[in-house]
Amino acid sequence: LLLKPARLFKFIAEHITKLKTKLIYSTLLMFYAYKSPNTPAWARRTILGALAYLLSPIDGLPDLTPFIGFTDDMGVISFGLVTIACYIDKDVRQQARHKLSELVQNIDESELKSVDDKL
Repeated sequence: LLLKPARLFKFIAEHITKLKTKLIYSTLLMFYAYKSPNTPAWARRTILGALAYLLSPIDGLPDLTPFIGFTDDMGVISFGLVTIACYIDKDVRQQARHKLSELVQNIDESELKSVDDKL
């Protein structure tokens, strides 16, 4: 497995105050879709590329920039998520929501619904 959960979860924990719930949920959806045996190799490569961009210190807009720093990351993650949407099944959603509830307090369900509605 090329994608190490510990690195992804560490990144989220370190940036949780800057990341929006939509970005965290979208990232977790991609992560659990990557782990799913139903996801084909081409979709896994798409996921790896999107997550690598998120984790990369080299970025189109520096993540330290207030308010807009993660805008480009959200665009890349959203594009990747829509590309592999047919592999986001009920199990993937449940796993992502469970992990999100461990990471974030007071989740706004409308933000999760807005992500799910695009899939």
